Amino acid sequence: MKKAKPRIAFLREKAGLTQLELSRLVGVTESTIQNWESGRTGTEHIERIIRFCKALNCQVEDLIDYVSDSAQEPAAKLTSLSEIHHLLGTDEPSLTPRPNSEVAQKQQVSH
Repeated sequence: MKKAKPRIAFLREKAGLTQLELSRLVGVTESTIQNWESGRTGTEHIERIIRFCKALNCQVEDLIDYVSDSAQEPAAKLTSLSEIHHLLGTDEPSLTPRPNSEVAQKQQVSH
């Protein structure tokens, strides 16, 4: 069997990323990226994933089914600045006057 030689550094440089930038994108420490690039650690996991893909005739992305976590993702796209303020709890006073609640109630009763 051939010894694995990581191509992480080549691909990282091709993408124009530093080790620190890649580490932040991946969610690991910069030293982890250094270890992966040098081949000191991590290659066995990559090789295992490659074997999974070959055995199942699939792409890496096919191995995981991502399910949306509604607690972490907004339910809908925010379309206005006031919606963003409301979401952040920083509601600013409205510039347009609101109808007087007593007047509104009297109008509803008279109709």
